[in-house]
Amino acid sequence: MDRDTSDVKNWMNMFRWIVKLIRDEYGIAEEKLTRFAVIETDIGLSVEQTEEVLDIVAKEFGVSFPAGSLDEVVKFEELCMLAAWLCGFYKQPEFLSAAFAAAAASHNSRAQTG
Repeated sequence: MDRDTSDVKNWMNMFRWIVKLIRDEYGIAEEKLTRFAVIETDIGLSVEQTEEVLDIVAKEFGVSFPAGSLDEVVKFEELCMLAAWLCGFYKQPEFLSAAFAAAAASHNSRAQTG
């Protein structure tokens, strides 16, 4: 299923887009999808479901999440910031390890390093 991405122009739009994706695909109430929610415990997404979310974002936005992406993100906001950065909508998140950021930037030309 293709999803409209035309309104996603910054990290907050990306955050909202991912909220709608998780709400619609997994039936998670929007009230649980807050910035500081821990993906597994507060939201209740399994590792497999979170990987599916990354796969959908990758397909819809033409980005590549490197191996180890789920090791870099714990909170929902971090997942959204990572996705926004890979798409060129946000600066490189500070929480990313240097090695991961370099790997991610090498596969995503829109990701700005530094």
